[in-house]
Amino acid sequence: MAFSANVIPQNKTLIPLRLQNTNPNFSKSLSITHTQSLQFLKRTSISASSTRVVSDFEVMEKSSNLIADSWETFSGNVSGEWDGHGADFTNEGKTIELPENVVPDAYREWEVRVFDWQTQCPTLAKPHEKILDYKLIKLLPTVGCEADAATRHSVDERSIGGSDNEVSAFAYHLSGCYVAVWPIKDNSAFRLFELEHCLVDPRNKESRVRIVQIVRVDASVFSLQNIKVFREQWYGPFRNGEQLGGCAIRDAAFASTDAVKLSDVVGVWSGSNVVATFQNPQTNILKELVDYEPQKSVRTDDGLVLLPKQLWCSLKESEDGDIFEEVGWLIEQGQAITLSCNFSKDGNLKKITMRHEKAIPGETLKTAIGL
Repeated sequence: MAFSANVIPQNKTLIPLRLQNTNPNFSKSLSITHTQSLQFLKRTSISASSTRVVSDFEVMEKSSNLIADSWETFSGNVSGEWDGHGADFTNEGKTIELPENVVPDAYREWEVRVFDWQTQCPTLAKPHEKILDYKLIKLLPTVGCEADAATRHSVDERSIGGSDNEVSAFAYHLSGCYVAVWPIKDNSAFRLFELEHCLVDPRNKESRVRIVQIVRVDASVFSLQNIKVFREQWYGPFRNGEQLGGCAIRDAAFASTDAVKLSDVVGVWSGSNVVATFQNPQTNILKELVDYEPQKSVRTDDGLVLLPKQLWCSLKESEDGDIFEEVGWLIEQGQAITLSCNFSKDGNLKKITMRHEKAIPGETLKTAIGL
């Protein structure tokens, strides 16, 4: 039996899901700032207009030149309290159980296997400065839903931009999607880094997934070490982790659910691109995903790792010797959103791309590659 425990941090007050819309004094009681209120309004207005994957993406790109500051829009969509679940996977997509020392004895007695952490990810992007900070908080599993029983297992604080910057590259889209390259280790023997991809559901801007690929580079050989996946919902303006949905979390644990079907991922796809290009050495590590361009692509099973909840990732060498890595989310049958990175043979980042794709019916892999 697989299971993920619901947990609530100590001394936290559960906030009903719809309270923000029904109680006119809600923002006053939480001392929400004017900036945070604006972020909530921006999120609501953008979320309400998103009904179709490809058409909305194209409209957003065509209208982006009307937005005075795309970072400010991005900050409004990425900031807030993002709560949900997280899980680790091998480089083949197999689930990894939580360490035995964090799982309550009762679960072992009941032969319950625990794969998912309950997580918090309070995120704040400054609207007028290109600075983004977030915390990844993992909570210890508890038996039942006991507000006075749960504690934090770990807190991982991350900074993008400014004097505390930790990324070597960062690309963002006004929708709240982004890619961050986090160096972990770099020595004469090998390099190790994380590729964090944040994908926002085009149909619901308060739902997102983050897929992190841990990649090792030996000379010019790239290898995928393992994968982290987080499914998160937006629960309100930024409060530095003091608010948690707890037992009212909208999403259930996911690590032990079925992986996406291979037949739903491979094939011929077409869609619009937004791109950020990078040079070595980097003079500007924070870039916006821009420059709309249509493109057709062929996705095979080469290097493909199938994950739960209609997700996948891949890492492979392209025909020209460059390295191509990608994560994707099948939003619905025949429609997907992807984020990808292209690296040169010597391991330097060249390009980050975001695509909203539609499968091309009737075209097979054999016809697409000329077989």
